[in-house]
Amino acid sequence: MVPPADLTRLNLKERAMFSIDAIMSTNLVTVPPTATLAEARTLMQDNKIHHLPVAGDGDGDGGIVGLVTVTNVLAATDSFLRDDRHRIHANEIIVGDVMVKDVATVDVNASLRQAALFLEKHQIGCLPVMGDGKLVGIITETDFVAVAINLLEQIESTEPLDDGFDDLDTP
Repeated sequence: MVPPADLTRLNLKERAMFSIDAIMSTNLVTVPPTATLAEARTLMQDNKIHHLPVAGDGDGDGGIVGLVTVTNVLAATDSFLRDDRHRIHANEIIVGDVMVKDVATVDVNASLRQAALFLEKHQIGCLPVMGDGKLVGIITETDFVAVAINLLEQIESTEPLDDGFDDLDTP
């Protein structure tokens, strides 16, 4: 982590990287609670995502009622090792039945640091981002890895080059 004093070396554009709205994904893919797990899985595969917000109950308020993750899909889907006539297929499972219903969210104006600490403390992979009661984005572990990479690059670009000389005066 960059100490606060080192942040002053970053220019204004780079400091903007430290806000939720600067790093969240806004190209949202959602699913209704009435969709099947097979539909949710296809959306995840096609869009290369691991977290799928479940859109409101059709009232158009922009809220979310749940979240489906790759882990939910794997846990709810029967093993291929089971006999086919006893297997529960993903097209028979409704998203509303397997989604996480008590979803933690973060306000778009919240502290990026607090959001990261929340993810770490609760060991969750994403936080849907809300603005004025509507889903406006999603922030994931991957977004925080990108921030870490950016910070490391900033540190490396401001550190003096190692000239190969020891700072110690040895006789």
